[in-house]
Amino acid sequence: MTDSDDTPQEEILKDEKSEEEVPIAGIGTMVFGKWDASEVVCSDPGISRYVNLKMIGAPHTGGRHANAWFGKQDLSVTERFINNLMRSGKYSGKKQYCAKSLDEAFDRINAKSGENPLQKFIDAITEAAPCEETTRVRIGAVSQPKAVDSSPSRRLDVALRNLAIGAASATMKTKKSLTEGIISEISKASDGDVNSFAVGKRHEVERIAASAR
Repeated sequence: MTDSDDTPQEEILKDEKSEEEVPIAGIGTMVFGKWDASEVVCSDPGISRYVNLKMIGAPHTGGRHANAWFGKQDLSVTERFINNLMRSGKYSGKKQYCAKSLDEAFDRINAKSGENPLQKFIDAITEAAPCEETTRVRIGAVSQPKAVDSSPSRRLDVALRNLAIGAASATMKTKKSLTEGIISEISKASDGDVNSFAVGKRHEVERIAASAR
């Protein structure tokens, strides 16, 4: 067989491979071995390329992306959410407990609504991601707030952090479990309810930014 005969076939294989590597959220993966990420759609084009739902085995990478430039893009958003649940307080360091709580929360959301819980989770992130924030600009001896657009990566970071804080704070001074706190926060945030901690923080930040334009 000649080289000219090999070339078209190689190009076809390369084209098929490039189509498979399109950065769609976790295509062809099963989160927690149950939920198909290929069905999930992110309605926000800004953060869609940063939303990674690919999970292989347990949600624990051991920090291998910590020192890589923009390495957190390769980290599943479910693991990033679990890590945010452990930021401080009584859940600090309890990664296995937080992972089990999130897994059980997804099961309950599916049993209650019949929908893919990953879609509810991504909708909650979309509703909780602020589009603009404020920074301090110093002019001479005067420092004044200035509205700035948030980068997609930071929007995702802030959304995951606020969702985790809202879920953890829902268990404070109550008999609610972490699973119930996660369900409450994700359900409210996915509907855009201002009673959600994450959505409320987004509206507050954007309101302050609007007044600082």
